[in-house]
Amino acid sequence: MAEQGEPRIAVVLSGGGARGAYEAGVLSYVLDELPALLGRPARISIVTGTSVGAIHACFLASIGGGDGHGARLGEMWRSMSLTRVYRLGISDVVRMPLWLLGQLSGVMSSSSRDEGLRLPALFDTGPLEEIVAREIDWARIHGNIKSGVLDALAVTATEIATGRSVVFVDNRDHAVPSWPSDPFVIARPAKVGLDHALASAAIPVLFAPRRIDGAFYCDGGLRLNTPLSPALRLGADRVLVIGLRHRRPSYIEDRLAQHREVSYLNPAFLAGKILNALLLDRIENDIDQLRLMNDVFRTGQGEFGPDFLDRLNRHVEELGHPALRLVENCFIHPSQDLGEIAGEVLSTRAGEAALTERVASLAMRAAARGAFPDKDLLSYLLFDRSYTARLLELGRADAAAAKDELVHLFSDGAPR
Repeated sequence: MAEQGEPRIAVVLSGGGARGAYEAGVLSYVLDELPALLGRPARISIVTGTSVGAIHACFLASIGGGDGHGARLGEMWRSMSLTRVYRLGISDVVRMPLWLLGQLSGVMSSSSRDEGLRLPALFDTGPLEEIVAREIDWARIHGNIKSGVLDALAVTATEIATGRSVVFVDNRDHAVPSWPSDPFVIARPAKVGLDHALASAAIPVLFAPRRIDGAFYCDGGLRLNTPLSPALRLGADRVLVIGLRHRRPSYIEDRLAQHREVSYLNPAFLAGKILNALLLDRIENDIDQLRLMNDVFRTGQGEFGPDFLDRLNRHVEELGHPALRLVENCFIHPSQDLGEIAGEVLSTRAGEAALTERVASLAMRAAARGAFPDKDLLSYLLFDRSYTARLLELGRADAAAAKDELVHLFSDGAPR
């Protein structure tokens, strides 16, 4: 929690299935390495997350103070294997094409314990959900919020019946922000728990939606993948945003264009591109808009005096809008293409001894087949240590490369 006069720092976490291991790598650096540079733990006031970022947000909200939490988060991702995450048998692989074509209904590998709580999905991720339930101290989240260790936790999910993005906000006073100009984003006070996190992480078609208070919810990234807006509306004046998309130079995009045209009718290729559009593509735009507004405010202060923003806000508030402010920010995103890494990992996997592991590997290969050079769909599904360990190390390395920005962001000094 920020003391009087201290900056209110938010960590903003986005979604992308197994790509979330990269996000965990960045967080592990912030939790375990950054304190040595600051001379104290990195203070976080607000945590917002969508999809796998919602799971990480709940993890951050649960840990409070102490050391070694980054290593613990990394170990959770390093322990992943296909058979630990997916219940998948030979019959599921045979039925998969029919399911995708609408010839079959129901969860591919159903679990009776969840009957009535889910809608159909391609994969049964019961083992993954058990990991999330076990590794996060859900009761401690609310203790940390009540005691003031954390100001607010917010996770976003998509309400299937209405298409609205619902931001579930957990804070002491149960006050929630509003989006008066966007009727498709609403906030609700909530005691955020396992179902909220799993609902936010339920990638459409692939993972089963969850039911909360009588309504079904799926991945929050369909409309609000990078929960930057909730963080700002909850009062953050500094934000760390972690993205999961690699920015390719334009000459590489041009070189890949021909391959994309050839792969256009491949279902796996299209699925990967759709997931990119839904879950990743708006992050850079959100950051660019935030930085543009910061530049406008700084220019105004330089041209019209240091009280420029105060004078501007008098008019803004008269129009019924929240006050504008400078928001310091640090945006960390992959320095390498996570889809390409997934493809490399799958191509070098040794033959597994267990039949179930072979079946799971076969399904992953089927997901990627024909999508060269893009392995985007695979990168969302490959919950396996052979992939996640590489992403963890990449995340830590990218965070280390941004250490000066991180030190400034989490310092006690005034913004630049």
